[in-house]
Amino acid sequence: MDPGNYSTDVSAGAQFRFKLLFVIFLSNVFAILLQSLACKLGSVTGMDLARCSREYFPFWLNILLYIVAEFAIIATDIAEVIGTAIALNMLLHIPLVAGVALTSIDVLIVLMAYRPEGSLKGMRYFEWFVAMLVLGVIACFVVELIKMPRISFTEVMQGFLPNGTIISHGGLYAALGILGATVMPHSLFLGSGLVQVRMRDYDEKAGNFIRPRKSIEQPRYTQTWKQKLKSGLHPSTWFSSKSLTSTNASEELHQQYRPSIAAIKSTLKYSVLEVTISLFTLAFFVNSAILIVAGATLSNSSKAAEADLFTIKDLLSEYLTSVAGTLFALALLFSGQSAGIVATMAGQMVSEGFLKWKVAPWLRRLITRGIAIIPSIIVAAAVGRPGLGRALNASQVSLSILLPIVTAPLIYITGRKKYMRVPISSRNNQTAIAVIETGAETEEAPEEILYHFMENGWLLTGVSWLVWLIILGFNMYLIVLLAQGKA
Repeated sequence: MDPGNYSTDVSAGAQFRFKLLFVIFLSNVFAILLQSLACKLGSVTGMDLARCSREYFPFWLNILLYIVAEFAIIATDIAEVIGTAIALNMLLHIPLVAGVALTSIDVLIVLMAYRPEGSLKGMRYFEWFVAMLVLGVIACFVVELIKMPRISFTEVMQGFLPNGTIISHGGLYAALGILGATVMPHSLFLGSGLVQVRMRDYDEKAGNFIRPRKSIEQPRYTQTWKQKLKSGLHPSTWFSSKSLTSTNASEELHQQYRPSIAAIKSTLKYSVLEVTISLFTLAFFVNSAILIVAGATLSNSSKAAEADLFTIKDLLSEYLTSVAGTLFALALLFSGQSAGIVATMAGQMVSEGFLKWKVAPWLRRLITRGIAIIPSIIVAAAVGRPGLGRALNASQVSLSILLPIVTAPLIYITGRKKYMRVPISSRNNQTAIAVIETGAETEEAPEEILYHFMENGWLLTGVSWLVWLIILGFNMYLIVLLAQGKA
């Protein structure tokens, strides 16, 4: 959950009552399918989506995909900037323009919490803190659903059925905003990368993989400042003469590790189940609840056209207590921070995977946030609150438009035998990998490498491409409507 989810749900409910609940359901189904494919790609190949694109596609296509991925991350960060600025205004009454500018300070949070070469314990505590706030917001919306004016249960249930609102002019824009906020492109890169940690741990414990020795590298205190910036290491370690850089170690690890059949079978089902449960419980309920509350209380009011995050806070404060409104603002603030850190992690995978470009997380965060702040400040200064709400929704629609470009390689790779195969060897998995990559034959290596193929079946491939065509078709139709000024 991030500010984009909250904003698109409020707008959809206020303008179209319950009719776009079907879009929330469909978006979660699409997200489960695509995230499952991302988990499968990362599990079988041992590489994330960006790295697979670099390995399997021509240079020009790899660069194109990289540019699209970076645009998606910037669009995501614009939503976090606006959401954080709105939350600061709710909590501390900081002017929106100043709030947008202050969001640059969250680079310090990344600096303190995100340590890729150290312990992630601090990051885990932060994630649990955000989760507790989100659960608190869920509790508030449960009470809100109970206390709000009586609505027809049949009308709500009918909203989960297909209807013509999705292809109406304003309805399509709102629907694709919900889709973009649910199936976020950067999450596919992240999902394909995070599964590998679990599999490597399994293979190391089972003796199927031996972690390579770290390269002998130059001590950090002899490096220039330019070298330190490029090293991708945490600034707190720059002045240590004992710690060594690990820029090459990460690439070496990715090159040498391919998951074993046992690791894939052990972790893939768990990863897919984890994605399914998280999307069809918390995410589905919260998105539906926000839309239902907005639809029941705002759809026939004068506030419907300009309904935004401020409106939901006011509703919670009015129907429950001011504490509920404050809790929502806190959840908005910290979910924005959490989503920003997740976007930074995805950005690391994108730049390293596509270009082998490793940059310090805090520096990458500073660059991305700097780009995202510029349009946000302009909108906040020129239009104010209504403009920020529209810009927030527009950022989610742009994610939907970029989605077909990001998902096409994912569906293509997971459907091809030559990519989705795992070498079978009775010895260490690295032996088979060495034979495949070098073509060398040793006394220990088998004369012929056997493979276990794990590409998508014809049914899953067909369904995946059908989903892709649906997303592409609706986005193309929206672009035409936008060009005609009818959206």
